[in-house]
Amino acid sequence: MATKSVVAEVREITLAIELIELGARLQLLEAETSLSRDRLIKLYKELKGASPPKGMLPFSTDWFMTWQPNIHSSLFHAIYRFMADNDRNQPTIRPIVKSYRLYLEHVALYGDEPVLSLTRAWTLVRYFESGMLQTNACTRCRGRFVAHAYDRRAGYVCGLCQPPSRAGKTRKAASTLSAAERAPRIAA
Repeated sequence: MATKSVVAEVREITLAIELIELGARLQLLEAETSLSRDRLIKLYKELKGASPPKGMLPFSTDWFMTWQPNIHSSLFHAIYRFMADNDRNQPTIRPIVKSYRLYLEHVALYGDEPVLSLTRAWTLVRYFESGMLQTNACTRCRGRFVAHAYDRRAGYVCGLCQPPSRAGKTRKAASTLSAAERAPRIAA
């Protein structure tokens, strides 16, 4: 009996370490492991060299509707659905971790920065499970994108097919311009 409890505790600690390394917030760790708050804080400090960030978790579905977060959320959710459907015997956190790792690999492959944190990805899955979010199919590309539950589905066009006017015009994009591109042009 004691061996089973030691094995279970080792699994919990291993899971907590994996989640912390992926950037999980303390609230996520508390929800997904049976370790005490004090133990999780000590583990977090040991791994990250600092206390876990304070503050509330994201609580609004609206963040997932803005242009870039919606694209990344939709990508993550598609990966998650595939993983969850093909690994039904696992606790919900396992497919989330696997999906998040694949999401990070995909984003890195294209040289982008990840928009979703592990905590946001976990929250996204919870919003789907609670019926607050759904996916809508784009009428142009047929891709499935994250949308509010009960949003109209007819005539839906995604942010990739119809990006907002300021899409992609971030400070990061502006800072990557070369000096020659930024220099004023002088008429000859």
